[in-house]
Amino acid sequence: MQNVMGFGGFFFRARDPGGLARWYKDHLGINPAPTNMEMAPWVTESGVTVFAPFDADTDYFAADKTFMLNFRVADLDAMIAQLESANIDVSHQSEMEGVGRFARIHDPEGNAIELWEPAS
Repeated sequence: MQNVMGFGGFFFRARDPGGLARWYKDHLGINPAPTNMEMAPWVTESGVTVFAPFDADTDYFAADKTFMLNFRVADLDAMIAQLESANIDVSHQSEMEGVGRFARIHDPEGNAIELWEPAS
């Protein structure tokens, strides 16, 4: 059986795709999808990727959203400080023993983003 090699992209609808792409670039360092050969795509570091369908009635993220993004970060405290200095609200800070530390933000269109610093 052939298996996929990794996560190749995430595609979703947005009211302001250009503005949202800039927000992700400015605050999380994610390059927008290239539109020509000179643009560099976002290249991630190798590591764990969790693929987890949730029950339709989960309360882990907003009921009006069908997804929540989760990004691995190297230093959650530094990322939180960076986001808060840009007036981005950070919530849901927690820790799971053996798994790591978490915090939650929302992009300008209300999509939940969980930040995860894996346990060392």
